[in-house]
Amino acid sequence: MKLKRVLPVLFLISALVLSGCGAAVTLALSEIMDAKEPAAAPTPVVQSTPTQAVDLRAAAASNVQNMATAEITAALQSAYEQVYERVNPSVVNIQVASTSFRGFSAGEGSGFVWDQQGHIVTNNHVVDGASVVVVTFADGSTAEAEIVGTDPDADLAVIRVDVPADRLRPVVMADSSQVKVGQIAIAIGNPYGLSGTMTEGIVSALSRSLPVGETPGGTYTIPDIIQTDAAINPGNSGGVLVNIEGEVIGVTTAIRSSSNSNSGIGFVIPSNIVSRIVPVLIDTGKYEHPRLGISGMTLSSDLAAELGLPEDQRGVLVINVAANGPADKAGLQGTRQSRTGEIIGSGGDVIIAIDGHPITKFEDLTSYLFNNTEVGQTVTLTILRNGREQTVELTLEAVP
Repeated sequence: MKLKRVLPVLFLISALVLSGCGAAVTLALSEIMDAKEPAAAPTPVVQSTPTQAVDLRAAAASNVQNMATAEITAALQSAYEQVYERVNPSVVNIQVASTSFRGFSAGEGSGFVWDQQGHIVTNNHVVDGASVVVVTFADGSTAEAEIVGTDPDADLAVIRVDVPADRLRPVVMADSSQVKVGQIAIAIGNPYGLSGTMTEGIVSALSRSLPVGETPGGTYTIPDIIQTDAAINPGNSGGVLVNIEGEVIGVTTAIRSSSNSNSGIGFVIPSNIVSRIVPVLIDTGKYEHPRLGISGMTLSSDLAAELGLPEDQRGVLVINVAANGPADKAGLQGTRQSRTGEIIGSGGDVIIAIDGHPITKFEDLTSYLFNNTEVGQTVTLTILRNGREQTVELTLEAVP
């Protein structure tokens, strides 16, 4: 009878051992063996019922789940602490001042150490027009900085401080092409001047576009923008968004909000764009972005039907062509529009590929130009004109 009583428990113990719960099983086994039957019982010993066995298994499973939850929580908390200890010394507060005919103005933002030569990366809009730039490090020390290079079209800038190399902790850059929606995202910066602030969230979307300025023919946008719900507020600009390993996946740049405060939608310039532009800014002080010289929009099903194209046709409809720009020189045609901007009838080329790479939306076109071309390069556009496919070659020029 004792064997029959112990067998279900041994089965449970075997299952727990196989699942890696050795310490808990040892304790359970000790308690079971200590609960020995008396040598002579006045009444028959009651055997374990199936319900009792199930209850025992459920209790053991609950204990194991609680242990696992506690271990996971402790591990995640430890990971956050390590990220902060690793990254915060690399993040700086930037204070700027400028004078103009309008008087004196001041502002602040964030930045991060790029190398041990004193280069610090931030947003262009943080230092734009500044006559004095002061950097405050995580340890409270300060140093005046000079502006080395700016790129308004990517909203990036490099400044430099003259401090000993051992005081500089460069960041580690990640490959932003590997970032996935749902990935943990951690922002470190100086919102409202509150230095060393860390917030966390997830990557909530990819491949957004961020308008940064007007150019002949349309608005210039930064492609491949990362969207996050990690809290970003004024003062975070120029700071970092890192992954759970503490590697920089992008530069926190903008938020979408009606009250100039966090609403859960923040925009981040991806690290691959930063890694491409910053070395050029250090070497030459500027970065030239290639342009087609058009403004356009993604071709939707309704718009395709309105233009007499199949409803499933995708591409970029050319709206305006900048006078004497690359597209104008190559003969690209924009749409005919009413005084209110409404498209009238047919007309307007539809770009469906560039250098053989399919274009289904406007972001595809800007991303390819940003990441794969340079000023002076000749590209081949595949277009639809009046419903007929043809190719056009044009030479890219710098954004003016």
